[in-house]
Amino acid sequence: MTERIALVTGGSRGLGKNAALKLAAKGVGIILTWNRSQQEALDVVREIEQKGVKAAAIQLNVGDVAGFDDFVAQTGEKLRTLWQRDTFDYLLNNAGVGLYTPFAETTEAQFDEMLNIHFKGPFFLTQHLLPLINNGGRILNVSSGLARFAQPGSSTYASMKGAMEVLTRYQAKELGARGITANIIAPGAIETDFGGGRVRDNAEINQHIAAQTALGRVGLPDDIGDAIAALLSDELGWMNAQRIEVSGGMFL
Repeated sequence: MTERIALVTGGSRGLGKNAALKLAAKGVGIILTWNRSQQEALDVVREIEQKGVKAAAIQLNVGDVAGFDDFVAQTGEKLRTLWQRDTFDYLLNNAGVGLYTPFAETTEAQFDEMLNIHFKGPFFLTQHLLPLINNGGRILNVSSGLARFAQPGSSTYASMKGAMEVLTRYQAKELGARGITANIIAPGAIETDFGGGRVRDNAEINQHIAAQTALGRVGLPDDIGDAIAALLSDELGWMNAQRIEVSGGMFL
């Protein structure tokens, strides 16, 4: 079987890094993107290479559509150089940042940043990458439990994730003729550095979430990385246009 290749945005840290490592452990080649943390990205590449799997890192600001043409060109070059191929198989739209501001206090600049990073960016990045995605490939977008339940301060972030959930269904419908599936994973609260590490480092927040979760704890990066690797497995190739929440049962 030809080696599968995944492009993981925001793969230098957090859930993106974990997902990249879990996919690499299954023999999937990795192209990961980084925005500000080049050294962290290169460290992930080295860790993947130590597994005997090919990997590369490319700089990308997912909130800046103007840079997408150059990114696509660099991606094509990496594919040809490392894999002697012109296409990849899996696109994981993971990159993102948090915002915790009440609806009444959210500024237009904050709204635009969330829009660009979490909806406009993935929308047009996926569009730009379509020529490089294999027929029969997979798109896996990333939402949030916050698109289902409401937590004060997350209205803007969660609204963009809700938009991504709708977009996912349209991608599945319109790309089905190429055999490309599109699904979206919705993690619950996870102990990472996301949002300044508030879930990981704030004991009060951590305990509150654990108490509202059926399995009695906050999620860990491995919980999501393993789920992503499973969702992109051959066994789930018939799943399409679905929102899969992986939250341990938050706010049931």
